[in-house]
Amino acid sequence: MEISQIIPHIEALIFASDKALSNEEIIELINNALGFIEDRADLEQIETAIQGIKEKYDSEFYAFELKQSGGGWQFLTKPMYHKTIALLNGDKFLKKLSSAALETLAIIAYKQPITKSEIESIRGVNCDYAVQKLLEKDLIIISGRNEDAVGKPLIYATSKSFMDYFGINSASDLPKINEVLMEELVKATVVNPAESETESESDLTEIIIEETTETNVEGVEAPNEGE
Repeated sequence: MEISQIIPHIEALIFASDKALSNEEIIELINNALGFIEDRADLEQIETAIQGIKEKYDSEFYAFELKQSGGGWQFLTKPMYHKTIALLNGDKFLKKLSSAALETLAIIAYKQPITKSEIESIRGVNCDYAVQKLLEKDLIIISGRNEDAVGKPLIYATSKSFMDYFGINSASDLPKINEVLMEELVKATVVNPAESETESESDLTEIIIEETTETNVEGVEAPNEGE
């Protein structure tokens, strides 16, 4: 099958889909759509076609790009157009999560799967409200129960919406904690003694939050909520 023949079909599928499409899903859809029996598209052809599409939309002539995010491929507007899009979405586009929710989300992202009691042992405060808000906003999901713990408590993990929001393809794409700590160490060498002392007092959760929020592409943020 000619790659030039399948490229427009891949573009149409990704553009029309309401969720990220993986390479495997694209292969199945393309072969079903074109009805080829003997000359079927394979993974290598799909990957080559997608790379060609990505290079095409990386051009400055397009306001959107092809990105691997949320477990598959999506067309997303480029970060430089964030302010323009914000005008269309109004206040909803600019609202943010509370610090309590961000702390809880960072802990879940790095420690998943994790129970609420484990989250609370790290934060040192009750997390009922923060967890509920994150569930409502589809940033986390209930992924099962800890069968080995007393009472078999629910366990939480990040959702596909979380990956979309932060522009990553899987939880493994999050920055490693040792990389975050190294960056903080380098920053501490260029500040004055008073600032260094203050920065050294920040706990690991705060460092994780700072790094996690920096990975966010220009996009919609969730409403501000208290703890």
